[in-house]
Amino acid sequence: MKRIPCMEAVVQVLASEGVDTVFGIPGAAILPFYAALRKSPIRHITVRHEEGGTHAADGWARVTGNVGVCVGTSGPAGTNMITGLYTAMADSIPVICITGQAPRAKLHQEAFQAVDIVEIAKPVTKWAVQLKEPAQAPWVFREAFRVARSGRPGPVLIDLPLDVQHGTCLYDPAVDGPLPVEVPEPRAAAVRAALDMLMDARRPLILAGGGVIIADATDELRALAEHLQVPVQVTLMGKGAFPEDHPLFAGMAGLQTQTRWGNAAFLESDLVLAVGARFGDRHTGDLETYRRGRRFIHVDIEPTQIGKVFEPDLGVVGHARTVLAALAEEAAARTAVRTPGAWPKRVAELRRTLGRRDDFDDVPIKPPRIYRELNDFYGPDTTFVTAIGLYQIWSGQFQRTFLPRRYLVCGQAGPLGWEIPAAIGVKTAFPERQVVVVAGDYSFQFLMEEIAVAAQYNIPFVIVMVNNEYLGLIRQAEIPYEMNYAVDLRYGEGGIDHVKLMEAFGCAARRVERPEEIRDALAWATEESARLRLPVLVEVMVEREANAAMGRSLDAIEEFEPLPGPVDAVDWSD
Repeated sequence: MKRIPCMEAVVQVLASEGVDTVFGIPGAAILPFYAALRKSPIRHITVRHEEGGTHAADGWARVTGNVGVCVGTSGPAGTNMITGLYTAMADSIPVICITGQAPRAKLHQEAFQAVDIVEIAKPVTKWAVQLKEPAQAPWVFREAFRVARSGRPGPVLIDLPLDVQHGTCLYDPAVDGPLPVEVPEPRAAAVRAALDMLMDARRPLILAGGGVIIADATDELRALAEHLQVPVQVTLMGKGAFPEDHPLFAGMAGLQTQTRWGNAAFLESDLVLAVGARFGDRHTGDLETYRRGRRFIHVDIEPTQIGKVFEPDLGVVGHARTVLAALAEEAAARTAVRTPGAWPKRVAELRRTLGRRDDFDDVPIKPPRIYRELNDFYGPDTTFVTAIGLYQIWSGQFQRTFLPRRYLVCGQAGPLGWEIPAAIGVKTAFPERQVVVVAGDYSFQFLMEEIAVAAQYNIPFVIVMVNNEYLGLIRQAEIPYEMNYAVDLRYGEGGIDHVKLMEAFGCAARRVERPEEIRDALAWATEESARLRLPVLVEVMVEREANAAMGRSLDAIEEFEPLPGPVDAVDWSD
């Protein structure tokens, strides 16, 4: 083998693992890595904040299914990345964060910008490690990719002391390659038991979580659902796992991101097959209400997820794709393809009768009208990126999704500011795709400096801002406390003119105040973004005190009449 600078070996490992872009900011303690990077075909995007770099790598990873990479120097660069690592950990996104570090001999002497980033990062990573010897460099990075991809995916942090980066190692890329990642097969007995329960149920649902998308298991999900004619619901992270125009789509249950008819269908179900879902509290709400009257099968690749929130009637450990494929194969062996029965028809009836309005013509604009226009204007291949707040809740309630990896949302951690850098990662990965950011005014301001990155590198996308000049979700949460404290963001009271801000970045923007103007503004922004190869903003001013429909438990409890008696006794032929 040839002896080469160990950072050159690291960069060769990155390229062989399918990394074509990294996001970061150079600094003194990471320059040997950058010296190696500049000799490689890997593209580097210089971000304006290290948190933005982690979110960009996160977005790149979500849309590609590969491992995203972000880079920073020592000290505050690493601590700035912690929010991004937590976000990736919470949503099971494979990311590798590379940090520079002071020389090993200086770590105990409070050297400039030296912090124990490994210990800081351990709670929000699958693995955090400091490279101790140059000879370990390619092998630690190989293991990092394997760990990030294996089981429940997640982030890894690798800390690189400056003196180690200057070292050499023996490495030959011709004899090296990615480490295998196990795709666990389910036990046959567990598959048979799950199918027994599924076929014995009168009103079964399949609940598709984000694990179905991560596992690229959407085809297997659809095959099983269509063979047995079982309606399918999705979680927020599972949006896109099942097309929302499919006759078997059963909406979304939950407290915030939900559909009324989805809650109604869930509460009428008697069995739930949950695949790759965490049973997060914004989905389940009160567990007694959520569990009452139905049995649960929980399928997850991570064994310790099963029983973490509540004990299911059956736990199945396995990769979502292999489990769904095995269930479909077992179902095909037992029964012919079923025709739609009374239960799918009941779900369709709930969908027809319990929808929410989105056709408001009011001025100021009501937020549901924005999502109606987005649904009507953009095609199914559009990739939407959204973050946290009332606009995420409205998006979950009203926005339609048809394909996997086209609806990206920071589901569990919910960091404000996520969407702009994440969209940069998405558009970098797939320059030909239409990318649309849906943001709130306050979230936009958290990492708005990343607009400069998109402008510098000519990364075009459309930003649709839902602006109520409030911290809307916090204002709504304050209502029971009979206060309205510290949430105002009016222009005349410290707020920002977002149109002028975009123009300062060299980008275009338009403000919309009437509902009939939204569609023309979307068309203008889409055309301008493509023509200028820049981000373009459509700022939609909505009524200031618009609230999202949320409750303490599933909101359908008092909104529909439960189905009387066994579902098979109901005649839906009319």
